[in-house]
Amino acid sequence: MLIDSHVNLHAPQFDEDRDAVIARARAAGVGLMVEISDRLTTFGATHALAVAHDDIWCTVGVHPHEAKDAADLTARTLIDLAARPKVVGIGECGLDFHYDLSPRDIQATVFRQHIAAARETGLPLVVHTREADTVMGAVLAEEHAAGPFKLLMHCYTSGQELADLAVELGAWFSVSGIATFKAAEEVRAVIRTLPADRIIVETDCPYLAPMPHRGRRNEPAYVGHVLEKLAEIRGWSAVEAERQTTDAFFALFDRIPRPAVA
Repeated sequence: MLIDSHVNLHAPQFDEDRDAVIARARAAGVGLMVEISDRLTTFGATHALAVAHDDIWCTVGVHPHEAKDAADLTARTLIDLAARPKVVGIGECGLDFHYDLSPRDIQATVFRQHIAAARETGLPLVVHTREADTVMGAVLAEEHAAGPFKLLMHCYTSGQELADLAVELGAWFSVSGIATFKAAEEVRAVIRTLPADRIIVETDCPYLAPMPHRGRRNEPAYVGHVLEKLAEIRGWSAVEAERQTTDAFFALFDRIPRPAVA
């Protein structure tokens, strides 16, 4: 079974053919998708997708780009929303110092509220980090010392030092279409060092379409290309890659029932 651990099907890029995109994913063998929340104003749409489809689950959270519009966010708000059916994670949240679309101090404050919510609910934290390795590492280490929480370093493209710290904290890592890009050897080098039982795959659709679809709108049906590249990077067979990532996914998202093997 293919699993896409990070989709943004509520995005406007899918408004004209969302049902067809979901159908194509199923036809391609995608058995589960996790629909990711990036702001609370669209959480209703995110949650509705999960409720409407047996094979879609969702998270609740605020992307660092949107943190400026949620500066007063509290962990309690996230905890209350996470109690709704089919919510299985907290985030996407974190730090993005590449675009700086929200002030960095506000990003950090909002991120810490997500961590508190993940700690209390026991749900995995879906972490976005870009060009913020030093601060991200400090926040994760400090917060983990205050009380452990499960975390996923989503679409990981940061450095080896942060990866090593996150491994020490028990993190999972998701591999995206970026791993298929010709210029992404540094990303592939980090992937080779990660614990085999803590790697999953994603599309992050509609963004980051893998080769051979790069430059087009991404969709969950393409997650198999990511899995194939991961197998190549790690020296796994196709069967081993599917087994490893499936086991890792259900160990992380342990609120999602694992379907019986046919």
